[in-house]
Amino acid sequence: MSAIFSPPKMPALPPVQPLPTPPSTEVSQEEKDRIAAEQASIERKRKGRKSTILTGPLGDMDEAETEKKTLLGA
Repeated sequence: MSAIFSPPKMPALPPVQPLPTPPSTEVSQEEKDRIAAEQASIERKRKGRKSTILTGPLGDMDEAETEKKTLLGA
């Protein structure tokens, strides 16, 4: 049966488009100021959160209560 039908023909590929030019990497002074302000804001927020943590870097060092009171009080 395959001798009766010919295989499908592949369409021609479109020509390759050249790559677009990349945007410039130069940053204006206004953009630098905005980035610096954002970084300063992030640092302020980071410092503000650290002051709320009351444990040290090793965690809570207090002794845990492991004994429970019994219902009968004995």
